[in-house]
Amino acid sequence: MSKKVKIGIIGAGTIGSVHADAYAKVADAEVVALCDILPDRLKEKAARHQIAKTYATHQLLLADPSIDAVSVCVPNCAHAPIAIDAFKAGKHVLLEKPMTMNAKLGRDICKARDAAGKLLQMGMVRRQSPEAEVIQQAIAKGRLGGIYQINIKQIRRRGIPGLGGWFTTKSQSGGGALIDIAVHSIDLAMWVTGLWNPTRVSAKTYSKFGSPMRDYRYVSMWAGPPNYKGKFDVDDYVAGIVRFGKQATMSLEVAWACNSEPVNYIEFLGDKGGIRLGAGDPILMTEMDGYQADVKLIYDNKRDAFAAEMAKFVAAIQGKGEVPATGEEGVIVMSLLDAIYKSSEKDQEVAVEIP
Repeated sequence: MSKKVKIGIIGAGTIGSVHADAYAKVADAEVVALCDILPDRLKEKAARHQIAKTYATHQLLLADPSIDAVSVCVPNCAHAPIAIDAFKAGKHVLLEKPMTMNAKLGRDICKARDAAGKLLQMGMVRRQSPEAEVIQQAIAKGRLGGIYQINIKQIRRRGIPGLGGWFTTKSQSGGGALIDIAVHSIDLAMWVTGLWNPTRVSAKTYSKFGSPMRDYRYVSMWAGPPNYKGKFDVDDYVAGIVRFGKQATMSLEVAWACNSEPVNYIEFLGDKGGIRLGAGDPILMTEMDGYQADVKLIYDNKRDAFAAEMAKFVAAIQGKGEVPATGEEGVIVMSLLDAIYKSSEKDQEVAVEIP
């Protein structure tokens, strides 16, 4: 396929706009349709992004024969049904993170993909950052040696999104800080290291700041303002340890809100070197010629990660490459999230069960 790929975006919220802006930077992509269940938002976003066709339901958009592929940018509870409908309609799918509400639904999405013979790309945009890419390359070349420990620390002091909306309503989101932001770091850690074999988890989730909602003090709010008539029945903090068989372990501390300094990094420890992703310019801490040495990795840091993500999706549709984040990887990530929630509920270590 060499013609422009015609894209439909399902969901005109903030992330839908991010996708529209990113596709506009991809020469072989053209966003031709937009869908949202809120008429005013649909009209405003279509005008903002100069999208000619608008649809009130995803079924109507998927019935449009001119559309080759869709970006699914809706609440988590709608990911699986809309992605499956898209495959049944013969569309390729870019599915925003997290994949869905649980691993079983993720496997159902992959089955629908296979039956349709279409492409599924997971929206794990942090893989497209040049910093992540250069660290992944360093690990692949053996610069760190054998990776035995990964440390994820992703702390917001006050960063609960859309308080009282779908983000904080478990029936619509599937969970809180873990499924919303930790999913990025967990996916990134496994992709950078190639450790796609999580085996056991011991973890605990907490809900300390979002309820009662009117007591939550914040400076700004993603997807706000608060809806005090809504719910907060999800986690705002999680800590735990993941085993990758006998090969490696991963510690995890992630918070939407807690009384600590904001920080966001992933640390990789190997027997030849260590490095942090997300803590400024990556510095490889290693040894050279019998001396301890810090090696600064130089890379082009001007890449637009979302535009790079969309460009790879479009190229894969045209037969010019592979999707950079697969559905199978999405199922593994969801299986690990399922196990973390199960471990917390049971107060014990549990096995990671991949369907």
